[in-house]
Amino acid sequence: MANQKQKPSAPGKTQKQTPKLKLWIAGARLRTLPLAVAPVLLGACSPLAVQQFKPVLFWLALAVALLLQVGVNYANDYSDGIRGTDEVRVGPLRLTGSKAVPAALVKRAALSCFAAAAIAGLVIVLITQLWWLIAVGAACILAAWFYTGGKRPYGYAGLGELAVFIFFGLVATEGTSYIQEGVFDQTSFVFGVAAGCFAVAVLLVNNLRDINQDKLVGKRTLSTRIGAGWTKALFVLNLWVPLAIAVLVSVFYSPAIYGLGAFFLVGPATLILFQAKTPRDLITVLKLSSYASLAFALLELLAFSIQ
Repeated sequence: MANQKQKPSAPGKTQKQTPKLKLWIAGARLRTLPLAVAPVLLGACSPLAVQQFKPVLFWLALAVALLLQVGVNYANDYSDGIRGTDEVRVGPLRLTGSKAVPAALVKRAALSCFAAAAIAGLVIVLITQLWWLIAVGAACILAAWFYTGGKRPYGYAGLGELAVFIFFGLVATEGTSYIQEGVFDQTSFVFGVAAGCFAVAVLLVNNLRDINQDKLVGKRTLSTRIGAGWTKALFVLNLWVPLAIAVLVSVFYSPAIYGLGAFFLVGPATLILFQAKTPRDLITVLKLSSYASLAFALLELLAFSIQ
């Protein structure tokens, strides 16, 4: 009888572990992952069109982008948490700020993601023999950490939008294309601008949601500097520029007009933004904007797959 009572203990342990797993998944901020996937998909468009697409390099580039995105999310969680800037929040739960997970573990998770991204990047270097990519990878990791980390994080100086435009736009898109084609091309550049604009839009609406709380804790994001009105205007500009790029590219390659399909997410995001009354409404805008980047990239990838 005693042995029969002890058998159910294993399921009990699983139930206790499940909430922790949910916390880690929440800390990874899955709604931001499309911003890592989109530039890699867009970077594959030109190689597909010229029949230079290399699946192994594509998947490695995607791994690097996703690991960096999750890593920067954990790094931001850790750095904001130990600074106390996450103590007054209106958004989703933060691992460090809520004290749900020890800060040291969150930091370890961030560094582990960066290390895994570095390994995937080194494999790309070994395959392509492009040794200068090591410096690019190092710059990406440093930018990810010092966004909110270090003594003078640039994210607290209103430079976050510029950084995501460069790294989650131009670098990720052109990088994915270059390792396959061996050249920098105009299509990848303009698609890098599109990916960067989507990333900037998502960061803007995220900071708009937190604008009052950031002011209280002295976090000087671009939104706290220019105010809610200009933040909304800048958000709309960045959200709609990719659609204009789809039209521009379609002049030279007509199937690129498929990218306009992202309008069905961009339009609602814009309308909700100007009608938003609660932080929850802005979270909906953030999700729609992130999904719009992925939809845009998938549609363009489909367009450039047509031979």
